[in-house]
Amino acid sequence: METLKASETAIVFIEFQNDFCKEGGGLYGAVKDQIAKQGTIKNAADCIKKARGKCLTLICPILFEEDYRDAGCEGVLGPIHVNAAKSKSFRKGTWGGAIIDELKPTNQDIVVDGKRTLDAFNSSNIDFLLRVNCVKNVAFAGFLTNVCVEGSARSAYDRGYKVFLLKDCTAAMSGEEQKYVEEKFFPLMGEVLKHDEFLAKLK
Repeated sequence: METLKASETAIVFIEFQNDFCKEGGGLYGAVKDQIAKQGTIKNAADCIKKARGKCLTLICPILFEEDYRDAGCEGVLGPIHVNAAKSKSFRKGTWGGAIIDELKPTNQDIVVDGKRTLDAFNSSNIDFLLRVNCVKNVAFAGFLTNVCVEGSARSAYDRGYKVFLLKDCTAAMSGEEQKYVEEKFFPLMGEVLKHDEFLAKLK
C-alpha cells in the first residue's frame, strides 16, 4: 500500500455547520437523507479525532455578513448563493453558521478564514495555510460533494497538490450526485477512499 508522510498531509473539513448538519438548519432539509445514508457526521467526527496531532486538520466554514453584502451583487449570484441567502444560512455570529459540536475546533485544528465562494481556494487563506505548513497531500470532506468539495479539490489539484476524497465524510443532495463524483469525476484527478483507508496511509 502506498504511504503518505503525515507531516506533508492535510484533511480539509468543508462546511460542517449547523445550517447543513442539524435539524433547524437553513439547508438541512436538502441534505439530511444523504447525511444519514453516508454517516457523514459520525464518520467525519471519527476522522478528525484520529487525525488530530498526526496530520494537519483544517476546518473550513463558509460565512457571510448578516445582510449578505459580502456575497456579491444582485443579478450576478447563482441560485446556490441566492438559496443560502433566502434561507438565511451561513451568517456570521448565528447558530446556523457555527461549526457543529462534533467537529468543534481544538488547539490542534486550524480554522480557515474567508470562504465565500464554492472553491475554497478562490476566496479564503487555505492555500497559504497549506503551503506554509509544507503540505503536499490534501484530503477533502464535507458539503456538498459535487459543489464545494469537488470545486476545492479540483483547485487544489490544479495547484499541484495530490488530492483525495473521503467519500464517507461527504454528502450531496442526492445519491446520484454523490455517485457521479465518487465514480466518474474524482478518479480523474485523485483517489476516493473511506476515512479509515486514508488514515491508514499516513506514516
